[in-house]
Amino acid sequence: MSGTSGNISYSPTDGLSYSPADPVYWDAAGLAKEIERTFEICHGCRMCFKYCDSFPSLFSFIDDRHDGDVRKITGPETAQVMDECFQCKLCEVQCPYTVRDEHEYQLDFPKLVHRYKAQRTKADGTSFRDKVMGDPDRTAAAARASFGMANTLNSRSKLHRKFLEKVIGVHPDKDLPDFAKSTFEKWAEGEGLVADDPNRGEAVLFQTCYVQHNEPEIGRDTVDVMRANAVDITCEKGLNCCGMPAWESGDLDTLRKKAKNNLDKLEPHVDAGKKVLAINPTCSMMLRNDYPELVAEEDRERAAKVAGNVMDPSEFLWSIRREERFNEDFKSTPGGVSYHAPCHLRAQAVGFKGRDLLKKIPGVKPSTTMECCGHDGTYAMKTEGYEVSVRIGKKAFDGVQANDDAEVWATDCPLAAIQFGQHAGRRPMHPMSILARAYRPDGFPTPVEDEQDR
Repeated sequence: MSGTSGNISYSPTDGLSYSPADPVYWDAAGLAKEIERTFEICHGCRMCFKYCDSFPSLFSFIDDRHDGDVRKITGPETAQVMDECFQCKLCEVQCPYTVRDEHEYQLDFPKLVHRYKAQRTKADGTSFRDKVMGDPDRTAAAARASFGMANTLNSRSKLHRKFLEKVIGVHPDKDLPDFAKSTFEKWAEGEGLVADDPNRGEAVLFQTCYVQHNEPEIGRDTVDVMRANAVDITCEKGLNCCGMPAWESGDLDTLRKKAKNNLDKLEPHVDAGKKVLAINPTCSMMLRNDYPELVAEEDRERAAKVAGNVMDPSEFLWSIRREERFNEDFKSTPGGVSYHAPCHLRAQAVGFKGRDLLKKIPGVKPSTTMECCGHDGTYAMKTEGYEVSVRIGKKAFDGVQANDDAEVWATDCPLAAIQFGQHAGRRPMHPMSILARAYRPDGFPTPVEDEQDR
């Protein structure tokens, strides 16, 4: 950033844009103006010092190197601030000056970072590492073709992990998710859940690439819970990753390709009046908050239509809690539960309905931890992000551990579960999985007493 005299106005510049459809979005000079303005506001506010390293680094550069002058921030320093953001979205959730709150400053720091990375990727291209980590569907297909060898190498071979570190930049100590032998979609087809007629059912499941490839059991548990509550749930064939892993690096083209495919698959269900239930909070956030603004211009109208019908499974189940079909006939109980609220669920401002549903199980009084776990997409997997993610996640680890009475931990985010499992000693369960087990007499060791026995 070049130096000029005078105060920096907090008002939006003519370079303000958060939409890739706007030509201004791609203007480097316009972006520089907005970065300078945003950095000045953040430097004066400092509310978000605790969320990631972006803000401490920014404040240190301005205070310790540039005598308080934001204009003296260098290109490499700006790049560091942008690259240290891992898109947890908590700064946007807490910021008092946001587009969301219709404040005149119109700030959205995470979207500013995305804009910066999109311009960088457009100029420099997508690296091999970002291509690999940005396409979980392709990675999973290759892993399944190894007939389990990928899981063995990832978990046991130091030589293989060194290879991943050198070639892709995956930290050798990071626990990586296992790849399932068979996909969720294949199970759903076997269950007769994939129908040719989108008019069938009242809700369609967007299982997410993680459930599709890594933990199909979360999807099966979700289906079991919906069936237990007389929800006519269906599934769709050919869905792919929501596109967030690609968008993390600014790869808009890959995001749009994946979004177009998903909209092709989901739009007929929405036209039939169905809800789209997205299991992972990151994916529901993408479909609900980001698709309408990021997809190609010809897809925007239908993206907005689909977005208006996206729900978290727990959110949907909570919406029918006053209906006669809502099932509170639980047969076993986990007792104490320590619940972690994922950042990307908080970003959607829909509440913590998974936690609220767990309260319906007799004997469950969940405690809540709202700190970031530090995983945040692929960030915790990367060589430069792993140790930082552990440091940032410590408050969350301590928070879930603080409930000494909790025999079960819960989180709506499967990647957060991996992070807790590695660094806090216990892997949380998805609320849908807890509910599915609680409906079974043998789900948990403690039975629920019949009303007549109470």
